[in-house]
Amino acid sequence: MDKKEIELPGFSKNNHLPEDTAVTEEHVDESDENVERGNWSSKADYLLSMIGYAVGLGNVWRFPYLAYKNGGGAFLIPYVIMLALAGMPLFFLECSFGQFASLGPVAVWKAVPIFQGVGITMVLVSTLVTIYYNCIIGYSLYYLFASFQSPLPWADCFSWWGADDTCSRSPKDPLCNLTLDNGYFEIVNTTWLHVNNETCPNGSEITFPHLGPSEQYWDHVALRRTNSIGETGDVVWYLALSLLLAWIIVGIALSKGIKSSGKVVYFTATFPYLVLIILLIRGATLEGAYKGIEYYIGSQSNITKLRDSEVWKDAATQIFFSLSVAWGGLTALSSYNKFHNNCYTDAIIVCVVNCATSVFAGFAIFSILGHMAHIQNKLVPEVAKSGFGLAFIAYPEALAQLPVAPLWSILFFFMLVTLGLDSQFAIIETIVTTLLDKFPNYLRSKRIFVTSGACLLFFLLGLVCVTQAGIYWINLIDHFTAGWGILVAAVAELIALSWVYGVNRFIKDIEMMIGEKHWLFWLWWRACWAFISPVLLLAILIWSLVTFTPPTYGSIQYPGWATALGWCMIIFCIMWIPIIAIKKIVLAKGSNLWQKIVAASRPTPDWGPYLKQHRGGRYDKTNQDFAQAGIPEVAKH
Repeated sequence: MDKKEIELPGFSKNNHLPEDTAVTEEHVDESDENVERGNWSSKADYLLSMIGYAVGLGNVWRFPYLAYKNGGGAFLIPYVIMLALAGMPLFFLECSFGQFASLGPVAVWKAVPIFQGVGITMVLVSTLVTIYYNCIIGYSLYYLFASFQSPLPWADCFSWWGADDTCSRSPKDPLCNLTLDNGYFEIVNTTWLHVNNETCPNGSEITFPHLGPSEQYWDHVALRRTNSIGETGDVVWYLALSLLLAWIIVGIALSKGIKSSGKVVYFTATFPYLVLIILLIRGATLEGAYKGIEYYIGSQSNITKLRDSEVWKDAATQIFFSLSVAWGGLTALSSYNKFHNNCYTDAIIVCVVNCATSVFAGFAIFSILGHMAHIQNKLVPEVAKSGFGLAFIAYPEALAQLPVAPLWSILFFFMLVTLGLDSQFAIIETIVTTLLDKFPNYLRSKRIFVTSGACLLFFLLGLVCVTQAGIYWINLIDHFTAGWGILVAAVAELIALSWVYGVNRFIKDIEMMIGEKHWLFWLWWRACWAFISPVLLLAILIWSLVTFTPPTYGSIQYPGWATALGWCMIIFCIMWIPIIAIKKIVLAKGSNLWQKIVAASRPTPDWGPYLKQHRGGRYDKTNQDFAQAGIPEVAKH
């Protein structure tokens, strides 16, 4: 389609911001205060909240494994390229979008009403994710409490927690069904074979199922896992209590919105870095640590892996999901900034810190895994895992073998709790902000009740995830909703703002906040927003659909009804994009379909900066319309 910008009445794309409005820190003063919605108490509150939102569990349990699997240090090349092409442009765009209008992820689409369904999709995906994400925090809390004992319960196959015959710290040697000279059969072990210089004929080996103590503890004690998603079992009471505690923490932290959560993040956003530094120092002093580092990002790095297109896909998806773009949270958190805050600098800082954290966390993880591989006489690939396998099986097992193991275990799981809580704060704030923006007269004064009600509702919905089949539900929701939904939303968001609203108009909106920039400054951002980023994300989306595989948990296949339910969840999230678009077109003025589409694509009359004093220049016409309509100084939002 031709790149066409739809103009506001009385708006000229040639209008420029006066030179004297260039932003410096002193411009962000009391005149920017939004009394009605509220603002961040300080710049540090906002930055730490954004860093805490972006830096989550995936930085610790997914990126290090991806780097190791995809060529080690060589993986940083596509990772940084994808950061520049997709991650950072979309991050900057969403921060600017929310800050400009001081509105959440749904209300902000007054800019392009026909695309308001994009915001609804983001909020719905965040809602589904928050249900299971807090369950993972609940798991971490359970393991945190279980760490206050010595020895750690998963350090060995203890009978008191029900370890069975398949539990062993090392695999049991296979037996051999040997045929003797007299024709009789005898079952012998490998030691007998070596002593008698015999070999076991093909097909005669008898192997035994084996689970390490940490893996059996995870399955049989922590989860009490059933054999499939169809076997729901009972609610695991201690996981339910851990989940309740997690929601109580979230509710208390958000009791006063950003005013309270902005203070909590001073601890929750910084504590993980302290723990990672401690774990790295401890890990680096252990025998065999260098083996893990070599596999992660050292001499075992494989530059030839860059020829594999799958490596580039992994880099793009990891940077995209790691930065939490297209979830609605960046728009929601940025909407509480003062209008003249320098959102460009903020975006660069948060993106760099997020990616650096991922790389740094890998050293802390793989130094300890290298030590575990050394003492078990295994290769690092044999002990390296990702996701739940790393957080609740491999790493706890490695920590259990260290001196003063409970201390290291407590630090590790406390770190996981704080990593998860930061992200959870932002997701709940996104949902609450959406509700308050939709019903400001009724709900804004009742924020604490809205937050408490949301936490209670999500706790009840999350109980299915702490049944004996809960891990299957978590894996199913994550497999479907945390992927395609936000990719669709991201592509639609880029198309809406770059091609319908107009990338030039959007840039001038940003310049109203941060001051005019040279055209060369915008060259890269304009190219990414209009072409590079949407094409790249669309390619990833298509590739993900083409290479779709049904969800599994380990070797356990999901039944057909579960896969169908997963598709229903993702369809429910994204169907609002066309539904809202059709609704807006039907209700729009116009004598034919094209005129209705154009009318539904134009910004609403009250679109623009939230406060009247920021509506100068390009939005003068809007001010005149407000004055004629008798609308007060705070723009009618």
